[in-house]
Amino acid sequence: MAQTPNTVQLFCRAQDEQHEPALVQNRRSICLKEKIKINSLDCEASHLLILLSNGKLSEHDITTQTPQIRLLKELTNKYIVQIACGDHHSMALSKGGELFAWGENEHGQLGVEKKMGRIKEPQPVLALEGIPLIMIAAGSAHSMVVSIFGTVYSWGKNTFGQLGLGDTEDRYIPAHVKALEHKKTVFISCGGEHTAVLSKDGLVCTFGSGCYGQLGHNSTCNELFPRLVAELFGAQVTQVACGRWHTLVYVPALGEVYAFGYGGEGQLGEGRISDQLVPLPLDLAVCNKHTKYRSTLGKVVKIIAGDNQSIVLHLEEKNAYVNVMQTLATVEEEKFAKWLSNSDPSCWNNIQWNITLIFSSAACINGSFLHQREEKFRTFEETVGVDMSAVLLFFEKIASKPKVFTKVKKALKSLLDCPLYSPTSPEALRVFLIVPVLLQKQDSDSDHLLCQLAEAIWNLPQQGKQALETLWSNLEVNFFKDLVSMFQRLIGVNIFSYYKHHSSSYYKHHSSSYSKKNDYTTLLKVFQMLYQVNCRSDFKIQESNFYVPEVSKILLNWNDFAFSYGALSEFCNFPLILNLKDKILMHQVKCTTLHQEYIMKNIVTSTMMIRRQYLLQDTWHYLRSAEESCFQHFFTC
Repeated sequence: MAQTPNTVQLFCRAQDEQHEPALVQNRRSICLKEKIKINSLDCEASHLLILLSNGKLSEHDITTQTPQIRLLKELTNKYIVQIACGDHHSMALSKGGELFAWGENEHGQLGVEKKMGRIKEPQPVLALEGIPLIMIAAGSAHSMVVSIFGTVYSWGKNTFGQLGLGDTEDRYIPAHVKALEHKKTVFISCGGEHTAVLSKDGLVCTFGSGCYGQLGHNSTCNELFPRLVAELFGAQVTQVACGRWHTLVYVPALGEVYAFGYGGEGQLGEGRISDQLVPLPLDLAVCNKHTKYRSTLGKVVKIIAGDNQSIVLHLEEKNAYVNVMQTLATVEEEKFAKWLSNSDPSCWNNIQWNITLIFSSAACINGSFLHQREEKFRTFEETVGVDMSAVLLFFEKIASKPKVFTKVKKALKSLLDCPLYSPTSPEALRVFLIVPVLLQKQDSDSDHLLCQLAEAIWNLPQQGKQALETLWSNLEVNFFKDLVSMFQRLIGVNIFSYYKHHSSSYYKHHSSSYSKKNDYTTLLKVFQMLYQVNCRSDFKIQESNFYVPEVSKILLNWNDFAFSYGALSEFCNFPLILNLKDKILMHQVKCTTLHQEYIMKNIVTSTMMIRRQYLLQDTWHYLRSAEESCFQHFFTC
């Protein structure tokens, strides 16, 4: 909550102004003890989180007489960039895009899918795996996050509607706040039982408990859905901060900080102790007798809302501590330019670390290559949201640098070896659009990774498959065609390789069998998904793009292969890979193969035993007792 800026003016309203806050005292001693710069800290009713500048996280219980700081060993191998404290639970976001939660879970505020007691060790919030998060926030017993696409997810206690889902039922797993779907949310803050969100356009919406007017709607009613604070409409708000029962907002164009909600502890400023139902500006000159400033116009300002405190920080512009919120690692043009041009061996370790961090994380990949055009940067589920041209350009550049490209592929292998946990959100699935472009170079490593990617796609839950198909259907035609061509080539390579190793000549010279049928079977299933998308999209590309030429070669030379009816039926299950000529040839080969199999199977039992003196009778007797399938094979062929 509090930061470490170089301040010129500090305005603080609290019930006890005679003593230095314990939080400041603790922090001062921590700085001396650790001798490491503190990046941020957050404190609530029972505990304090301290995030150091090296990404390490410490925690201690502030309810005891002698608080003991402990380093969270469970997260020592993670670089933490953001923290958030609820009354009795905590959250931490890593640079690799992982969200961890621990503490009390009575209302589901940890997002671990089921109701359970206190969890002491940080647990990954698996339901959000792969979603590129840029901000996290915690209320008394509820949790909120914002993705890089501006989507808001909420879970935990919902007694007053503080989750913004339109009801008062608690949630034990993160739920998409659909009421904010068409707004680009850039910032979120949680109070004790209420929530405020800030859109890219500077609009403020609040929801949850309104008992003290902390929602700013000129009433004390609760709001189950996000509701625009009408009094701030058009004000271009840039910051919002929630205390337990009050809210602060900052409007730089007017140089004003507005406050509303509970004022019993003086947190609304100007000596007021009554509640405020609508936003009113603070007269900051009243707060500090040593300055003549009556507003923050033209100043660098940071607002902070504590439990029952309000803090406004004026920063010196020449030495201002700019609190740039750290988020997950992503591919940035300036960053990967250094990867390609830096020849200094001493920098290679850091470059390797960044490459591994980004490309072994679905969240980091999903947060990269974003489309900058506004219409593409919405939160609609059907929007691709990825600049595929930027992905292609990135591939072309790293493909020319074998050292970097090898490292990228190694990181992708690490990602594909551990598939995502049941992803269904489109934001978590954009990795399946990006990775194929990075693997289009035709080499054995890339082909193997594409097979793994196909397996990961096929193992998606049905809802995830449907969401991915929607993304595919909205791809530009040239990129969709490239994706189809990539799988078409790979299917051909795998099918031909499989049947080549099962040819008659192969079995004559090799005693062991070689089988990779699963490789191309899964590829075919994913290929069929692409074909169905193409059909539903009024045939974005011609059907001929789905034909696999290698099948023709196999059918034309079927005598050289150890074919069985079962092997041929595999092709029959996926007619999309066959052109008309292949389908005719397939029918002929199938008939001949079935007939040969029948002859081999019945070569002994089908011998006609005829006595010379009973030639006609024995012939009719044999024909009457023969199986119907025998005649069927002959007449069909």
